[in-house]
Amino acid sequence: VQVEESGGGLVPVGGSLRLSCIVSGLDFADHALGWFRQSPGEDRKGIACISWSGRSANYVDSVKGRFTISRDNANNTLYLQMNSLEPDDTAMYYCGVQHTEEWWSLLHYPENVNYWGQGTQVTVSS
Repeated sequence: VQVEESGGGLVPVGGSLRLSCIVSGLDFADHALGWFRQSPGEDRKGIACISWSGRSANYVDSVKGRFTISRDNANNTLYLQMNSLEPDDTAMYYCGVQHTEEWWSLLHYPENVNYWGQGTQVTVSS
């Protein structure tokens, strides 16, 4: 299984970025997906997760209304559209893949993720 994130970069406060995550080597549509982030010295935390069909999603309060998670099952790709970026959004962002029926649990239990990507750095300059 390979998980590869891309799309990170340096943006000013209020800017936008779109992260992508391509997954190969498994049945993409059969897995729950989520975005996580980790700042230096802190634990990796879930920020958004999405159901297998893509029709349902959960977000942590800090990104709700600013970030949108989506998936393209035909192309094995997960996205995170990030708008109105703030300095506190600066972190390494990771894509997580889990084979679970309880897709919503991915948000709060990163320890249950089956596969991780290498991460993509997002830096928001103030």
